[in-house]
Amino acid sequence: MYSPIALFVYKRLEHTRQAICALQSNDLAKDSHLIIFSDYARSAFEVDQVLSVREFCKSISGFKSIEIIERSHNLGLAASIIAGVTEVLSKYDQIIVIEDDLVVAPYFLKFMNDGLRKYEGDERVISIHGYVYPTKNVPLQNFFLRGADCWGWATWKRGWKLFNQNGSILIKELKSRKLLSEFDFNGAYPFSKMLKDQIRGRNDSWAVRWYASAFLANGLTLYPYKSLVQNMGFDGKGSHCSPTKIFDVDLTQDPVEVTDIPIVSSAQAFADLEKFYQGSRRSFLTRLLAKIKMVLIR
Repeated sequence: MYSPIALFVYKRLEHTRQAICALQSNDLAKDSHLIIFSDYARSAFEVDQVLSVREFCKSISGFKSIEIIERSHNLGLAASIIAGVTEVLSKYDQIIVIEDDLVVAPYFLKFMNDGLRKYEGDERVISIHGYVYPTKNVPLQNFFLRGADCWGWATWKRGWKLFNQNGSILIKELKSRKLLSEFDFNGAYPFSKMLKDQIRGRNDSWAVRWYASAFLANGLTLYPYKSLVQNMGFDGKGSHCSPTKIFDVDLTQDPVEVTDIPIVSSAQAFADLEKFYQGSRRSFLTRLLAKIKMVLIR
């Protein structure tokens, strides 16, 4: 009746505790299957941390059922998520995906399941997303954007079938269809550079490939007008993110209803996110220059 939840964990025990506690606060948790994917340590220094997370996961309750899949070797974030999502969707028709650094609101699962149910048969919609960026203009209703996102999301088997792991094919198609500018929000954020860096082995992003796959398929993602997800991963304790507060949001404690809205990419939301990305890049450069200045002073 309700979508299974795939939770990806690694070595951050406190983050995992907070993520689970937030999920448990959802009324639909008790009716949901929770499938936990635990990646193994990259080095001997991380073994104890990974084992601590695994021990905690064995104590979790409050869900309809809990399955823990412990990897025997380190897959890395991208391979772990790609393999895990693929495994779940080989058994189920839909999935909700959470990582261990995401805290969800009390009605997150309701929004995800309502969205999955409403747009199940509409192939224009490729996914449902729980996080909404803190743009200056607050949305007045839910909206769609072309592409896909990665901070608390859901999709169907039909949506994930469009995922292409081959970054070289994706960037070639973006170039041939002259879509690089729109893909980068008119140059506001270097998603195409992220994709090129993934191809060159400079990053291991699955998310930019998911975004590109959905974007090229003209797939739309539904966003809530109030954020149902907060990302804790920018506290400097993660493996892939630098410290920043620019993505912080106020989690709504109220339900966000999935109502009838035009099934088209929102021009206003695109423009707002373009400005946000421009601001986030300026913020990054400001922090970088400050660090360089401190090094020079020392």
